[in-house]
Amino acid sequence: DRYDNGTTPVGYYSANNYGLCDMHGNVWEWCWDWYGEEYYKESPTNDPKGPSVGSYRVVRGGSWSSNVAVFLRSARRSRPEPDYEGGSGGFRPVRSS
Repeated sequence: DRYDNGTTPVGYYSANNYGLCDMHGNVWEWCWDWYGEEYYKESPTNDPKGPSVGSYRVVRGGSWSSNVAVFLRSARRSRPEPDYEGGSGGFRPVRSS
């Protein structure tokens, strides 16, 4: 009873080793970061924020429509234009203290 043609309900898959559900392969998740082709080669080791400006935003994690395994990991970054609309993207609300 797997959902092969779209997204799945939150928590459909088991949590990963960090206790997070649905991080790989449900939807590409929009990130706050701007995309910088060379940024991570010179970025801080802890909590890199990305460049302060750019033309593309970062998405991570792959989506249900990804058919290549290398895309299905949270470390994988892609760079759609900020006004991209499609059925394979989403976001994860977070709260920081």
